[in-house]
Amino acid sequence: MSVRVSRYVPFATGGLQSLLQYRSMFVVTGVTAAAGAAVTVFLWRAVYADAPGGGTGPGGFTPASITTYLLVAQVLQVLHANRVDDEVAAEVYRGDVAVMLVRPVSYPLVRLFACLPVVAANAVLVGVPVLLLFSFLVPLTTPRPVDAVLFAVSTVLSVLIAFCVNLLTGMTGFVTTNTWGVRMVKQSVVAFFAGQLVPIALMPGPLAAVAGALPFKGMVDGPLTLLLGRYDGVGGAVAVLAQQAGWAAGLTVLCAVLWRAALGRLEVLGG
Repeated sequence: MSVRVSRYVPFATGGLQSLLQYRSMFVVTGVTAAAGAAVTVFLWRAVYADAPGGGTGPGGFTPASITTYLLVAQVLQVLHANRVDDEVAAEVYRGDVAVMLVRPVSYPLVRLFACLPVVAANAVLVGVPVLLLFSFLVPLTTPRPVDAVLFAVSTVLSVLIAFCVNLLTGMTGFVTTNTWGVRMVKQSVVAFFAGQLVPIALMPGPLAAVAGALPFKGMVDGPLTLLLGRYDGVGGAVAVLAQQAGWAAGLTVLCAVLWRAALGRLEVLGG
């Protein structure tokens, strides 16, 4: 197992070296994330301003908890922006992906290891500064230690789900020469049904049911449900994590199956 993993370490190292060449990108990403968070947070704080005595408003949120939800949702979106969809689509378009046919590695795993430095760097260099900035500007909810641990585990699963969704989006390049439209649609659909723009608890019943049945809920709403303690005991927390793990496993299998199909297509076209 260690030998197999060692095959992919250079790809993670290469991803880190690539990041260091574009350090200004983190500044742009941070400013963009902070601006987006400011618009969303202050808009929703105005909605909850009339909550009696700082009590609960729509969806059972308080002004502090809705602020925390929306702010952390913005940070999670930054973690999920791992560039996998862009890079896979570009490699398919250029034909560079064919090189993987002669390498003793799995292309999906290559992309996973290459994106890990992106996720880690976005968390440390963008996510933490944005959270610290807003902690001085608006009141936030302090999670219980157990909720913080559950959130950390849930965030790892959410990153894996996001990776699979982005990988599948990039793989549409095998059937279309331009994936820009597909990526824009994916971004909008995910942002809405993940609960990033509007918490799922505030959606109408039928729409909330649809969101609950999709994997995107595990990318944002699931982790935040655990962070804010909005679950029903141990069983509720386990249910959130189990749903995330189920979607992560299912999407991983789907990625493997579709990659094998795409591999066969490449071999046929390449002779």
